[in-house]
Amino acid sequence: MTNGLPAAWPWRRSLAWLALLAPLFYLTYGLANWWAVQRWAAGQVPTVVFDWEQHIPFWDWTVFPYWSINAFYGLSLFLSRSKHRIDRHAARLLTAQFVAVACFVVWPLHFSFGQPEAHGAAGFLFAALRGFDQPFNQAPSLHIALAVILWDWYRPLMRSAWQRALLHVWTFAICASVLTTYQHHFIDIPTGALLGLLCVWLWPLEREVALPAAWRLSREPQRLKLAALYFAGGAGVLALALGWGGVALWLAWPAVSLAVVALNYLGFGARGFRMDRSGRMHWSARWLLAPYRWGAALNAWAWTRGLPPRVEVVPGVWLGRRPRHAEWLAAGQPALVSLCAELPLHAAARPVSRCLPLLDLVVPSPARLQRAAHLVQAQRGARQGGPVWVCCALGFSRSAAAVVAWQLLHEGVPDLAQAEARTRQARPQLVLGPGWLDALKRLAPAAAGGGL
Repeated sequence: MTNGLPAAWPWRRSLAWLALLAPLFYLTYGLANWWAVQRWAAGQVPTVVFDWEQHIPFWDWTVFPYWSINAFYGLSLFLSRSKHRIDRHAARLLTAQFVAVACFVVWPLHFSFGQPEAHGAAGFLFAALRGFDQPFNQAPSLHIALAVILWDWYRPLMRSAWQRALLHVWTFAICASVLTTYQHHFIDIPTGALLGLLCVWLWPLEREVALPAAWRLSREPQRLKLAALYFAGGAGVLALALGWGGVALWLAWPAVSLAVVALNYLGFGARGFRMDRSGRMHWSARWLLAPYRWGAALNAWAWTRGLPPRVEVVPGVWLGRRPRHAEWLAAGQPALVSLCAELPLHAAARPVSRCLPLLDLVVPSPARLQRAAHLVQAQRGARQGGPVWVCCALGFSRSAAAVVAWQLLHEGVPDLAQAEARTRQARPQLVLGPGWLDALKRLAPAAAGGGL
């Protein structure tokens, strides 16, 4: 909106993006095909195919949904009046193109089935497809990556239930058609979906900083150490996937998940988990990081299974782990303050929740601890003295530090030792080492002087 009026339709911008993306697609895709042909002549292009794929039928009519992605691709660039959204959408498409082509060049694969003859209109479309395509450019399927990106683009435009259902059916038909037109083997589908998720994750359509622009290489030894450990874990899992093959190739998903977590510690920070202020994780991050999230949730359960989910530090301020839905209901649906970047809150609790995502096992800055303390105070005010549950994955460090900081800044506790002792008495399992205490000490003078 500009001066209360709808923004002008930026068709020139859309046209410029289309003029860049369309020729770039055919140029880079064609070059990757040419490169694979040269490698094929030297016997250096393998095939990754499962035995069960021999039973997939060839349905020539599915070339229509297969080709339809071209129309939806071009149309998508003209369906927004927001220059910001158009630019972010185009950045997703561009990223998918470059990453996929890079994979085609580094790891070319060959489609191993012969394509049966098609007739009529379907035959015409297959002939047009063969005019620029070859049985290469397989994994990750650019078709699947683009389908994921376009599905996310069109979702907010679907106003009714039947429109959303139609979008889901269309996306499924697009994805299934890569198999039934004998254009791709199965391995190309999950790898293409991962690429699409990466692009959606990197370039949010919302008005927030894009992850590439948010990159700041960390110099903190703890973050660098954790990044190295997660990278090593991801590399090890990927080696197992490639070494065992077959069903073990699904291990590539947790390998990518661990690599993304490593990137978050290395440079993206807590922003890389795409957690919003109510404790909801963006759908792309939920799927991309699902194996890691499952491991983190299991780890939290293992450490806290014998402990109460929350304890009362002072009247009306509770400290504990991230509550399950049943625990939150049993506690009377209290306001939540989550300091957890990696685990989202239950949907029912989000209307009364605030989240300040902090990286696990990393000491935050005093400014972040100050903000956490202010969030606790704001939630107490919003609930008019009702209970506030301050939580993180375990309730041992991030949330404990927030409660200590709140006591220093808002509860009138005169010194850090007293605030920590009160918190530790309620939750003896606290893990607040020298780094945490040093960060909290820098809040103490402000507390003695009347707050920040």
